[in-house]
Amino acid sequence: MEAANESSEGISFILLGLTTSPGQQRPLFVLFLLLYVASLLGNGLIVAAIQASPALHAPMYFLLAHLSFADLCFASVTVPKMLANLLAHDRSISLAGCLTQMYFFFALGVTDSCLLAAMAYDCYVAIRHPLPYAMRMSRAMCAALVGMAWLVSHVHSLLHILLMARLSFCASHQVPHFFCDHQPPLRLSCSDTHHIQLLIFTEGATVVVTPFLLILASYGAIAAAVLQLPSASGRLRAVSTCGSHLAVVSLFYGIVIAVYFQPTTRCEAERGRVATVMYTVVTPMLNPIIYSLWNHDVQGALGALLIGRRISASDS
Repeated sequence: MEAANESSEGISFILLGLTTSPGQQRPLFVLFLLLYVASLLGNGLIVAAIQASPALHAPMYFLLAHLSFADLCFASVTVPKMLANLLAHDRSISLAGCLTQMYFFFALGVTDSCLLAAMAYDCYVAIRHPLPYAMRMSRAMCAALVGMAWLVSHVHSLLHILLMARLSFCASHQVPHFFCDHQPPLRLSCSDTHHIQLLIFTEGATVVVTPFLLILASYGAIAAAVLQLPSASGRLRAVSTCGSHLAVVSLFYGIVIAVYFQPTTRCEAERGRVATVMYTVVTPMLNPIIYSLWNHDVQGALGALLIGRRISASDS
């Protein structure tokens, strides 16, 4: 343990990023800056609209506000450093900075997964048990679901980071990625990493797969209930209740599978970096767009929020 700490003291990594071509760096900087600003504005507006509109003080929107806040933070974990590295000659990041970035990346990613599972349960209750919905999805129940999502994700992340912090690094410190994901630093370590790899493929997979299975179970029950509805209009109304959530779930888990459940050959690793860009930059930007396009209540709240700000600005 002491030797590991001594060999790791003062270590920094070099994030190689998406490209080393000077001709591509500035266009990529402009592109990702626009995507990042759109993500901040979109998720920030969703949170503000839900807080400001009494019509959105319902369990589904309470969960959506936490999802948007988590997405806002999730994009901020990796994108600012990536933007800085696209313009800077020094792409180094300290071991402490790398572990901090890794901690919040893990925590917020798992929080997203757990919140999506909670939202799937909310859809299930709304469609299968509409009469006792208010009692089942009470304020206390919603707070418990959100609290569990944040607690599980941070305990999971802390466990991984405590193990990563024990490693020593004596090989190349060049990380072929634009942020500190867990696999590149593990490959650079000269410590025995079998126990961490085992943890990643057991506890880590469990934390990600369990919410996914809960989502599948919820939608299986929802599909059975929808098929039993006598009218086409009733089935369409039931599908529209959870349509935006289903689109977000498909996008989120489709990219997660593309990134983390694939071989680690060189070609696959390069495609994995592209998929990770989708996961860390594009998905947080698209989620508020999906919800605002699909949900008329959210559209109305956003419109009222923006109009109210224009009126107050003109009055002042």
